[in-house]
Amino acid sequence: MLPECQLLGTLGCHLCEYAEAVLMPFVENGLLVELVDIADRPGLLERYALVIPVLRRTDTGAELHWPFDAPQVAAFLG
Repeated sequence: MLPECQLLGTLGCHLCEYAEAVLMPFVENGLLVELVDIADRPGLLERYALVIPVLRRTDTGAELHWPFDAPQVAAFLG
């Protein structure tokens, strides 16, 4: 079973759009990803403003920072 994740990003972030595209095959195979807009949460904005997009596992809190590709995501989720 795949862990639930959050994709930390913000509207208008082209790298975040690329990250979403990398994640789509995983989503189509059952991965649940919550899109979290860091602009809506001051603490997240301060922490992640310069490093988004970030894929974060909700079960462990582990983070995968951009750039990442499908094999890296698969290893991160495994």
